[in-house]
Amino acid sequence: MPSNSNPLGALPSRFRRQRLLIVGCGDVGLRVARQLPPRVRVMALTSSPARLPDLRAQGITPLQGNLDAVFTLRRLAGLATRVIHLAPPPNDGAGARDDPRTRALLRVLRLRGLPQAVVYGSTSGVYGDCQGDEVSETRRVNPATPRAWRRVDAEDALRLFGRASGTPVHILRIPGIYAPDREGGTPRGRLLKGTPVLTAQDDVYTSHIHAGDLARACIAALWRGKPQRVSNASDDTRLKMGDYFDLAADIYGLPRPPRLGRDLAQQQLPISLLSFMGESRRLDNRRLKKELRLKLRYPTVNTGLR
Repeated sequence: MPSNSNPLGALPSRFRRQRLLIVGCGDVGLRVARQLPPRVRVMALTSSPARLPDLRAQGITPLQGNLDAVFTLRRLAGLATRVIHLAPPPNDGAGARDDPRTRALLRVLRLRGLPQAVVYGSTSGVYGDCQGDEVSETRRVNPATPRAWRRVDAEDALRLFGRASGTPVHILRIPGIYAPDREGGTPRGRLLKGTPVLTAQDDVYTSHIHAGDLARACIAALWRGKPQRVSNASDDTRLKMGDYFDLAADIYGLPRPPRLGRDLAQQQLPISLLSFMGESRRLDNRRLKKELRLKLRYPTVNTGLR
């Protein structure tokens, strides 16, 4: 039966000597490693020598390499039986719409001993503004920012890799990630700063996923994900952004954030924050729960805000 230490339950014998490579092993990647059974060897690509002792201390084999320097990646060829790719595209600020990091990784994975499965952590931002509609995975992407376009480029490259090589690729489209033990993983810091939110008439729907649930979704997609498919990795909450922060303020016993109309917000708030406030959508997570058979443990209100 599934357990906290092994959310997939007893793995079939053919999976007992799996070698998993995590590319972009930050908070979520570390949670993935902690949830896997000991018989899965976990490796992590890192460009930082300072991280080597910490990764080893957590039972992860560190591999030094840099997605921005292709020649450092050749040792990855044929090394892993499964791959979780969580590394973001470069943010060069120049409006680039391609993701050279994902393409560099895929060039190496093609060299020798193709992996049995690849999972990619994308973003729900690829849908763009959906005017508050419920969004399923069949909706056409409509990215509105260079950041989202780079994710679309990565998704396209991964799908092409999957079709050409026969490697099952599963894409998770991820909204905001929360967790009390994650840096910046609760709205408390923003509430203490008094950062405004939009007025009710201008407000947008926002979606979330607990970091622990996201790690479990990555694992489930590795072994249960259908080839060349996408899943929305979101929990069940259906809140507008302002209501979410009001609720958080009430739970923390803090003042509710001030409300601004959209025109005034565009004058006072940074562009990075306005980009999130300009897109409204409610993610349909039925495929996540049905096809990946993932039962979400963490409703936002109960654990993300306390």
